[in-house]
Amino acid sequence: MIQIEMDYLQSRVKMLNINNKEVKKEVKWMKDYSSCQKILLVGEGDFSFSACLGKAFGSAVNMVATSLYSKETTMLKYSKSAKNLIELKDLGCTIIYQVDAHNLRKHPLLNRILFDRIVFNFPATALKWSESNVRQIERHQRLVKSFFRSCRDMLEKNGEVHVTHKIKEPYCRWEIERLAEDVGLCLVEKVLFRRSEYPGYSNKRGSGSRADETFPAGNSCTFKFARTT
Repeated sequence: MIQIEMDYLQSRVKMLNINNKEVKKEVKWMKDYSSCQKILLVGEGDFSFSACLGKAFGSAVNMVATSLYSKETTMLKYSKSAKNLIELKDLGCTIIYQVDAHNLRKHPLLNRILFDRIVFNFPATALKWSESNVRQIERHQRLVKSFFRSCRDMLEKNGEVHVTHKIKEPYCRWEIERLAEDVGLCLVEKVLFRRSEYPGYSNKRGSGSRADETFPAGNSCTFKFARTT
């Protein structure tokens, strides 16, 4: 069964590269993302952001959506994930489970593709201390820096890494821009994030007994980075 699943994913990855080379008669956009970009979505919760993009494009053949968890765990944690996953499958999205944001480049399928956009919305580690605790902030920073380092060489020539993150205390102390700069990424643009502009998207807490709950996404920005060299 594992080999069958791997063979299927390999065929999906191959098709992703082929489809991206085809001339698109009509390019559809959802904010900063388009149907002609190869898009990797990292750390999806209930896959509602991926579903939002796919429905806006009318197809998701250009997208790879990933989760840290197995399919079974995802559906147990998030009440609407099953619906979103069905929609994404019908739209042709490639879905990969148990993908660690620390080590994207080492994944046997993801390391075969260069992406135009790599997206990680509200990255975070499980809470061991309060959000303002220095040790917790350092845990978050290690995740984000590892993510940046891992995906730096997975970008197309003009590709970008997008991280959406809160900008008020204590979240501003994560120093997102410095973490990116440390691994060879530079800030291209920083724009205010409005969840209402992504119909159907529901950001999730992700861990603990309240994993399926959303949280206020005001005072957040999307940081867009590109390689410095």
